[in-house]
Amino acid sequence: MALIAGVLKERAAGERRVAATPRSLPMLADAGLEVWIEAGAGLNAGFPDADYASRSVRVTTGEDILKNADLLLAVQVSDSIAYRAGQTAIGFCDPLNDPRAAAEIARRGVTLFSMELMPRITRAQSMDALSSMATIAGYKAVLMAANSLGKMFPMLMTAAGTIPPARVLVIGAGVAGLQAIATAKRLGAVVSGYDVRAAVREQIESLGAKFVTIDVGESAEGSGGYARQLSEAAIRRQQEQMAAVIAEQDVVITTAAVPGRKAPILVTREMVAGLAPGSVIVDLAAERGGNCELTRAGETVVENGVSVLGPVNVPSSVPNHSSQMYARNLATFVKHLMGKEKKLEIHPGDEITRETLVARGGEVVHARVRDLLEGALAGR
Repeated sequence: MALIAGVLKERAAGERRVAATPRSLPMLADAGLEVWIEAGAGLNAGFPDADYASRSVRVTTGEDILKNADLLLAVQVSDSIAYRAGQTAIGFCDPLNDPRAAAEIARRGVTLFSMELMPRITRAQSMDALSSMATIAGYKAVLMAANSLGKMFPMLMTAAGTIPPARVLVIGAGVAGLQAIATAKRLGAVVSGYDVRAAVREQIESLGAKFVTIDVGESAEGSGGYARQLSEAAIRRQQEQMAAVIAEQDVVITTAAVPGRKAPILVTREMVAGLAPGSVIVDLAAERGGNCELTRAGETVVENGVSVLGPVNVPSSVPNHSSQMYARNLATFVKHLMGKEKKLEIHPGDEITRETLVARGGEVVHARVRDLLEGALAGR
């Protein structure tokens, strides 16, 4: 008998994505899964129930799914959902920042996999949902900035004379930052990019942007392609040199984040004061505390005429494409977990499985999450 993969409506406020799309269904079927979906789950992403029903998916109630599904596929896994013991939940669950929620899910006897913890190795590239969502966020950040800026991005020759192009600085050249650079260039802005990792200079320049050189006095290369946390002295040096660069910009987009840590402050209140009125900062690290000292998650702060945008869950604002990308990453991962007998097989010796497995057998099994949980409980 085929295992049942259930897809519920997303419960998180403002979440418009869905964990399975019509295009991802064949991959789930190839893995030997029967898919059930809660009525209306895909509607906000542009996928009506009829699109699923026509592909042999059972459209039913959330209660029916929670009662019968073996796997629960989600965009955001929540400890508020009434999972039953023996089920497996897969999705974003933010275990490095909220280990207690992971522990609560584990307590119920649920096996939990975190898409955030996907290792950045070649075999897992097609499962890297964080990179997929960062692509969406980088693109949308530029559109947010263009919408808020009182200037046009491109240089224009008009009857009233020449309009100079907007100047855009992107801080952080990960997936989101590189997509922001590319998008700003397409809109005609003069773009600069900065990252503490000198190795990304070639990537920034290949997109037609100027690489900003700042000497922080130490290496910022981390594992898995991420930047590592800088020392306080290095951050101070970075801020001192960055102030002069930021003062020349119309738009600043910040994307710097370190997994499991509060986002570093790269744009201080004094730097914001140095910007011309009407300038815009879009802080993609708002959910992690923000790269700008003035950022408030989910709000727009205006200081001396400078707008500081702190958007949250940016991929959800482009729900159709973000759902398609995420659902394919998720389906590829699920197929990886399913063995030749079309059953869920958990092999801790496999790096992809080991690094994403958060909870199993009633306890948190991921070493890093377990350490964070112990620290959280000790500090209550």
